[in-house]
Amino acid sequence: LVQPSNTRIFNNSSFERAGAKIEEDLTKADAILGIKEVPIDKLIANKTYMLFSHTHKGQAYNMDSLREFLGRNIRLIDYELMTDQKGKRLVLFGTHAGYAGMIDGLHGLGQRLLALGYNSPLIHMGQAHVYPNLECVATKLRHVADIISDQGLPDAFAPMVFTFTGAGNVTKGARAIFDRLPHDNITVDELPKIVADRFNPRYKNRLLALQVSAQDYVERIDGGSYDRAEYREFPDRYRSVFAQKIAPYTTMLVNGIYWESRYPRLMTTKDLADIQRRRELKSRMLAIADISCDIGGSLEFMSHASTIDSPFFYVDAVNGVEHKDIEKPGVQINSIDNLPTELPFEASKHFGDSLYPYAKALALGNLSDPVLSRAVICQNGKLEAPHAHLEKNLAAAHGIRVADTRRKRVLLVGSGMVSQPLVDYLARSRDTDITVASNNLDEARSLACQFPNTQAMQLDISDTRGLDASVRGSDVVVSLIPAPLHPQLADAAIRNGRHMVTASYISPEMESLNCRARDASVTILNEIGLDPGIDHCSAMKIIDEAKSRGATVRSFISWCGGLTAPECSANELGYKFSWSPRGVLTAGLNAAKFKINKLERTIESGSLFAQKFGRVPLFPGFAFEGLANRDSLQYADIYGLKLNDMDTMFRGTLRYRGFAEILDAMYELGMLSLDNAVRMTPFEFLASRINLEPGQFDLSQIAHALATRLNTTPTSPLVSRLITAFSEFGMLDPTHRAIHAPTHLDFMSHILQSSLKFTSGERDMVCLFHEFGIEEPSGEYNVHTSSMVAYGDAESGETAMARTVGVPAAIATRLLLEGKIQTRGVIRPTIGEIYQPLLER
Repeated sequence: LVQPSNTRIFNNSSFERAGAKIEEDLTKADAILGIKEVPIDKLIANKTYMLFSHTHKGQAYNMDSLREFLGRNIRLIDYELMTDQKGKRLVLFGTHAGYAGMIDGLHGLGQRLLALGYNSPLIHMGQAHVYPNLECVATKLRHVADIISDQGLPDAFAPMVFTFTGAGNVTKGARAIFDRLPHDNITVDELPKIVADRFNPRYKNRLLALQVSAQDYVERIDGGSYDRAEYREFPDRYRSVFAQKIAPYTTMLVNGIYWESRYPRLMTTKDLADIQRRRELKSRMLAIADISCDIGGSLEFMSHASTIDSPFFYVDAVNGVEHKDIEKPGVQINSIDNLPTELPFEASKHFGDSLYPYAKALALGNLSDPVLSRAVICQNGKLEAPHAHLEKNLAAAHGIRVADTRRKRVLLVGSGMVSQPLVDYLARSRDTDITVASNNLDEARSLACQFPNTQAMQLDISDTRGLDASVRGSDVVVSLIPAPLHPQLADAAIRNGRHMVTASYISPEMESLNCRARDASVTILNEIGLDPGIDHCSAMKIIDEAKSRGATVRSFISWCGGLTAPECSANELGYKFSWSPRGVLTAGLNAAKFKINKLERTIESGSLFAQKFGRVPLFPGFAFEGLANRDSLQYADIYGLKLNDMDTMFRGTLRYRGFAEILDAMYELGMLSLDNAVRMTPFEFLASRINLEPGQFDLSQIAHALATRLNTTPTSPLVSRLITAFSEFGMLDPTHRAIHAPTHLDFMSHILQSSLKFTSGERDMVCLFHEFGIEEPSGEYNVHTSSMVAYGDAESGETAMARTVGVPAAIATRLLLEGKIQTRGVIRPTIGEIYQPLLER
């Protein structure tokens, strides 16, 4: 059995031609062969797993995985422990990791030098994955070597010293790449003299290679000479002097050493800070190719594995800052933990040929094969004797869980009003890279430049190929584009096996994707903003608590509104727009269904404003009115309530009094119609809606025309309010320029967005209010309320609407990244595994 994949160098058809069966479900398998760590929730009990587990050195970040291997009675065979009798590893990617790591390191250094203002021959090196094979790499290296010989290297960085640690296959692979460039081999003792003679012409056209071993960079704490046997048995007697003897002369460190926690670190964070403080060393320690990729290992400041699509990060140890800005201070670190995948054909063939005899032995049940038996870490729920010492590591790491040390990747599609608080929240996690994708690249860049680890890109979601590539390069997709486009993006998320978050209601089109999402083990989490979103979470908390004590919910009333703060509401609508006016206007065209005092009621489409709730006395200081919000009855089922047992089931939208009267009149005038494209001035549009004759500009004529259309009198309060409103909208000025819009409603949306926008120093407000009538098991009837009022920040310009929509969506995204949400399919935040941690955060 082979799991399907669209990203392997050998496609699914190649495996089928070889006789494999392509299946996602591996439960029928007895032995499962992989490469890297398997997510804990994907482990299948009572199986044999063969992979790189990264547990045998007691790595704290993977002790939870080891605990699961034991708990699920899994036999764990680790490639890293498959050795001959002399301890030489037999199945490894090391050489190919070295190849790719060195290629990427040269590429990164070339980019770094350019960012510092210096062109160099290394700028011509690409990342390893851009080359079809190693032959193409060799061709490129010959080209770069010729440029080094002919044009030379930047004088400001001479001599360019590449320091190599380790003597295994990783370093051999790195040297195989580097040695194709013109270079001289040097020793540690030569370093001071060479750097003192830095302007010697011989360094202009040659690199310098320094191969070091432990005897070069450690010394006995109590003095005396280095003893290899003693160092291996009693490493605590030694300390590293790499930062003093070697690092101050090094341009790039290529790290390939095998390191365990009992050995001194090659460099600490303090060591790096000390070097970075010295102005005379600004051209040293520019880059590190950490091919060994030991997180927090021999290099204390190496905090995480980078990725092929985001290969470099920078550590400014002086200021304690880690960033991704190539122009800012810091040592460039390349710490990709799956380097061989950049050379997939050669790496796969080499690894497969090495593994074949032992995979065959496993398939035949020959577990007594000495190579296999030496590689078993645990079986039958117990650690094998050579690994019994890991019990201490398991105990020390109890309660610590780092399921995935790779950087998390979020694709945010949309860069509009609510995006900033979402990015702000996600960017606080240093392990998360965010891509803001939009059809408005300038807007996306304006947002991305404000936050670390955030980049912008242009995206056309109608471009299926480009969309799939962007989605596939993320762990979670967040959709903040217009609601009708969500299903298209969700389809791409399902197609590429990625989770998705959106704040919009579940549409029928989105609901139709439920089965496909479940089958693909994908979560499409909708309705996770304010309303819907926070309202669901707070409601379900009270409902579930009531159910847990045997109580019955007899009544549920929910009000929510995005409003202008009272002091900023001085216009006839009592409203300004902190988000798209189109959403406000189209919401008023919806039909509504609800139940009040045991009677079910329906409001037809177009009648919502006319059938407003004129007084909603939630708080004495607010003059609220309300509009019924869509189909309230469906939420009885969504919230797990029995509608027949309920007297009232109602969800409504809050506005200040007077809002609905103006909007209802606009509806009656045909200003909210979804028919007919419009190209005219605002005044011409108004005139066309009220049958105003050409040349009629007088207010009395406009009042008379309005009264005639609305079947009222010219002196009525409604007509007076409308004239004031249209004046505020800029519709009474015949000199305004023409507007082109696809519908009447879009025309009015454009006008309202330009005329009723927040100005400097103004703020918005959101209000959420729940009222529950709950009958206790004793028969006692109690009323419970839950409320929230939030204001925008007038100083920063952040709106309450953006915050209360963006932050819940960001928290949900974080929960998915952390693996805290296990429910799959098209869902809402009405289950405890979502609403409980979301409310806590």
